[in-house]
Amino acid sequence: MHAGVRAAVAYGDVARTVALRLKYGGRIAFAETIARQLIRLMPTEAEVIVPVPLHRWRLWSRGFNQAALIAAAVSRSSGVPTDPLLLRRTRATAPLRGMGAKARARTVAGVFRVTDPAGSVCGKRVVLIDDIHTSGATTDGCTRVLLDAGARSVTILCWARVLAPTE
Repeated sequence: MHAGVRAAVAYGDVARTVALRLKYGGRIAFAETIARQLIRLMPTEAEVIVPVPLHRWRLWSRGFNQAALIAAAVSRSSGVPTDPLLLRRTRATAPLRGMGAKARARTVAGVFRVTDPAGSVCGKRVVLIDDIHTSGATTDGCTRVLLDAGARSVTILCWARVLAPTE
């Protein structure tokens, strides 16, 4: 489905603290810190950077989309353009924290849409930015609609990845 997941760090106490302070603590400067770690993982063939979207109500209540802040910082460092409005979350969903993989997949099924399916990603190599990669349900949902809209490939770039105990 996607061209791989690239994570700066394995999810642990420090990664969790950085992500939570950015996401819920309003420490938006942490987006730059995260981007500095992600830039070394950027695919050389990347043509557009797309952040995982928040639903408008969550964006309104939080005041920012942490993935969009990270994507903008990666874009500035890499020179690869970002399109923070290319993907849209069409309905509000419950927070995924604490859900298992199947529940996460059910929760995000069908909630993402490409805003310009007529060609904004057609034939392009997309880098999808997220903060934490847990089960992959969110990024799989985003990847599916990007590929359906004609993206050539989608590589997932995230701050931290939750590893299974055997990993």
